[in-house]
Amino acid sequence: MNQTKDGHKGGFRRFGWYRIIEHQLGALNFAILVATGLAQKFHEQPWAGSLVDRLGGIEALRLLHRGMGLFFVLFLAQHIIVAFYGVLKLGWSPSMLITLKDFTDAIDNLRYYLGRQDHPARCDRYDYKQKFEYWGVIMGGVVIAGSGLMLWFPTAAFRWIPFLPGQILPAALEVHTNEAMLALLVIAIWHIYNSVFSPEVFPLDTAIFTGRISWEHMRHEHPLEYERVGGPAAGGGDADPP
Repeated sequence: MNQTKDGHKGGFRRFGWYRIIEHQLGALNFAILVATGLAQKFHEQPWAGSLVDRLGGIEALRLLHRGMGLFFVLFLAQHIIVAFYGVLKLGWSPSMLITLKDFTDAIDNLRYYLGRQDHPARCDRYDYKQKFEYWGVIMGGVVIAGSGLMLWFPTAAFRWIPFLPGQILPAALEVHTNEAMLALLVIAIWHIYNSVFSPEVFPLDTAIFTGRISWEHMRHEHPLEYERVGGPAAGGGDADPP
C-alpha cells in the first residue's frame, strides 16, 4: 500500500483516512440494516412494533432497509474493486490473503494458551483471527446481497435466470435472514470482543478511529510487521506505514 514517513513518537500509522471513513460508514450501515431487518424478522415483539412506529410504519421501514441494502451492495462492490486495483495496479501487498501460516499460527497460539509453547504466534500485519473474520464478512456480504436483491426483484431474477425453481424465493429468504443473524453474532461476539473487551486493547482499540497503533501494541500483536518497518526496539529509523 501507499506509505508515508512517520516518526516513532506518535506510534505507527496503521490506517489512512480512506479506511477510517470506510469503517465508520460500514458500521453505521450495518447497524441500520440490523435494526430494520430484525424488526421485520421479529415483528411480533413489542420493541419491533415500537421501532416500526417511530420510523413511520412498515413501508417506511422496508424502504429504509432496502435503501441501506442498496448502499451495502455498492459499498461492498467498491471495497472489492479498490482492493483489486490496489493490488494489481498500485502494488499493494495482498496482506489479507489467507495462507498456510495462518493455520499454523492458530495451532501455535492454541499450544501457547495450553502452556505447551513459551511464546504466542508471530503474526504479520493481520493475524489469522482478523483474516478469517474479514473473509467471513466479505463472503457473507456477497450471500446477503445476492439473496436480498433476489427478494427485492423476484421477477427480474426469474427473467435473467429462467431455470430457477420456484422454491428459490423462500430459500433466499431463509438464507438472507440466517446469514444476517450469523453476521450479527460474529460482529457482536467476535469483533466487538477483540476490539473492546480483549485484555490487549481494553477499554477500546482506537486504531480504526485514529489510524494509529502504539509501537508496544504492534510489537506484541504484529511482531513481523514491527520488525519489517523498523520499530524503535528493532533498531529501525522512521516507519513506513501503509
